[in-house]
This record gives sequence, structure tokens and C-alpha cells, in this order.
Amino acid sequence: MDNVNTILTPGMRVRHPDQPDWGTGQVQSNIGGKITANFPEVGKVVIDGTRIALLPVFDDG
Repeated sequence: MDNVNTILTPGMRVRHPDQPDWGTGQVQSNIGGKITANFPEVGKVVIDGTRIALLPVFDDG
């Protein structure tokens, strides 16, 4: 199975599958499987993309 994290680019909006209370975050960088995203409720978070598959958000309404 392909890892959806490989398509994430800066500016894309995402949700963390295990932390819905974090809200919708914005990808800051995706380098070597480490994804940095800024979430409204927790701030900047670095995610290990080999362990967590973030969920792209295409419509937040």
C-alpha cells in the first residue's frame, strides 16, 4: 500500500487520524518522511510519516 503522506506538500491541509481535537492543520514541510504541520489547537507538530498517515483535507466546510 502506498503511503498517502508522500503527496503532502507545504500549504496542504490535513487532519491527524488519532487526534481529531487538534483541528485541521497546515503542512509546513515534508522532508524524509518527517512532516511538520501547524495545528490550531496544539501549534507546530512534527509527525513521523512512517508511523502516522495524515488525512488530507480538501474541503473544510
